[in-house]
Amino acid sequence: MKDLILMRHAKSAWGDASLGDHARPLNKRGQRAATALGQWLRAEDLVPDQILCSTSARTLATCDRLGLPLAPDLLDSLYLAEPADMLDSLRGARGARVLMIGHNPGICDLAHALVSDPPAHDRFEDYPTGSTLVARFDVADWADIAPGTATVLDFVTPHDLT
Repeated sequence: MKDLILMRHAKSAWGDASLGDHARPLNKRGQRAATALGQWLRAEDLVPDQILCSTSARTLATCDRLGLPLAPDLLDSLYLAEPADMLDSLRGARGARVLMIGHNPGICDLAHALVSDPPAHDRFEDYPTGSTLVARFDVADWADIAPGTATVLDFVTPHDLT
């Protein structure tokens, strides 16, 4: 069995026009949301043993505010990645429970492609900032995962946690 935690970065700030997209930080709401998501992961015993994270400032800040006890694997290939590129990165994972932190629309499209049945949550369709899917694959190796084969264990948004 392999468990995937697929998280969109928390809410980012748009206030500084001099910053490029890659450098945008989290806003205050995003900071609170990322902290709440980390608390939720620990409370639900969903601490990953590997983190795959985009290199953008907002994904790195989301990861940092989760307060997890391991450093992320930083992947330039996850920055604004297409679902196929994310899937390729995931197929190279080595942990039993992997957290991937990325961006829309790729993260949303990947979540929809992977699950056999979508969760009964009204925000799964648009996957707002901070949305987090927990899914299980009945495989021994990440290289063997395929679209449409993941079972949803949970799906939350930061709004659900506050």
